[in-house]
Amino acid sequence: MHINKRILVSGGAGFLGSHLCDRLLGEGHEVLCVDNLFTGAKQNIAHHLGNPSFEFIRHDVTFPLYLEVDEIYNLACPASPIHYQHDPVQTVKTSVSGAINMLGLAKRLHCRILQASTSEVYGDPTVHPQTEQYWGNVNPIGPRSCYDEGKRCAETLFFDYHR
Repeated sequence: MHINKRILVSGGAGFLGSHLCDRLLGEGHEVLCVDNLFTGAKQNIAHHLGNPSFEFIRHDVTFPLYLEVDEIYNLACPASPIHYQHDPVQTVKTSVSGAINMLGLAKRLHCRILQASTSEVYGDPTVHPQTEQYWGNVNPIGPRSCYDEGKRCAETLFFDYHR
């Protein structure tokens, strides 16, 4: 039996987020697309704007959000070097504060949450292929570290909340 859910997708106007919104709506769920449109684009979700099962909320996840949902997909973060290096401090805040805010919402609502991570958390690998035991070769002070370390910290936060 399929149960329709109310699902929040942060970063929902981005490339991956908009396709996730498409999929979830296609499965019959209600979708709340949250995006500040820094790298996401309204045209990615424009075809859903008249759909009563879809709601777009322009919001920056570095600030708390108080909604009622059944599940959360946290995809909010600029993923391209040209975008995340534009404002590296904001990139870290999006990953870290955004994770804290989405985790706090999930905890309050007792709902499932998924974190979109990246292979960049492993840095520049010294081993090919990487096993599950490989912890990486990271540079915490390089020009890409705002993205890499922000995502690493978000993974830490997700496991700490889980434990």
